[in-house]
Amino acid sequence: MDSKTLALKLAEFALTKKADDIKILDLRKITTIADFFVICTAHSEPQVKAVADAVLEGAKKDGETVWHKEGTNMKSWVLLDFIDVVVHVFLKDTRSFYSLEKLWGDAEITEVTDEAPQGKLMAKSAKPKAVKKSAVKKKPSAKKPAAKKPAAKRKPAAKRK
Repeated sequence: MDSKTLALKLAEFALTKKADDIKILDLRKITTIADFFVICTAHSEPQVKAVADAVLEGAKKDGETVWHKEGTNMKSWVLLDFIDVVVHVFLKDTRSFYSLEKLWGDAEITEVTDEAPQGKLMAKSAKPKAVKKSAVKKKPSAKKPAAKKPAAKRKPAAKRK
């Protein structure tokens, strides 16, 4: 299964436990740490665990293996690493604190909802917001080479009595 399909499947598994605000970040053009992040919000610690468990169980049924799990004891942020796809299940406050969507602001974001007909997964892509850069012209300056300073002289070591 390719990484994009896997990301959509893992998001679908998170939906089964009522995860909210599910977003898939396409990182393929930005970094090599993963192709996609699946980021979702749970509203309580038990729901964080339930969403993470649903993702793990669904992936296992599809023949996918989690490479690394983190945060399963903390329950405010669980990370499931499937190598090409990393799933982040957050409590709302933790998600807003770490703000991964802003950190990876250049990524194309796909919002995932369950509002499609017959309960099918619906994904809506959004292009990353362009950051407006203002050009500042600098005046050319004649740079002078740095003056060479003599090496500092070493002081003699203190004598011991």
